[in-house]
Amino acid sequence: MTGYVQVSTATETREQAVDLAGSTVKAGLAAGAQIVGPVTSVFWHLGEFGTGQEWQLLLKARADRYPQIEAHLLEHHPWTNPEVVATAIVAGSPDYLRWIATTTAPDNA
Repeated sequence: MTGYVQVSTATETREQAVDLAGSTVKAGLAAGAQIVGPVTSVFWHLGEFGTGQEWQLLLKARADRYPQIEAHLLEHHPWTNPEVVATAIVAGSPDYLRWIATTTAPDNA
């Protein structure tokens, strides 16, 4: 593992995704974010099958910052039990990974 992750969550609206991305990046927890959508989700929720449109938020960060990112997203997310997952970035261009490391170093926050 390279020590970097892509953290994802989803929101009901584009504005909610932009707000979460902005607050997470401004806090120095993620180097950058991408918002994709709308995407179609198919799911079980409260025992019922459903589909809907959501906006996916992808955050790039150091793996050691994941606990703070998770806490930040859970505190600021409009949903009670949102998806917050991290996927390891197993490889990346050295300059890009250095940018993530520098931008999200705890002493920069």
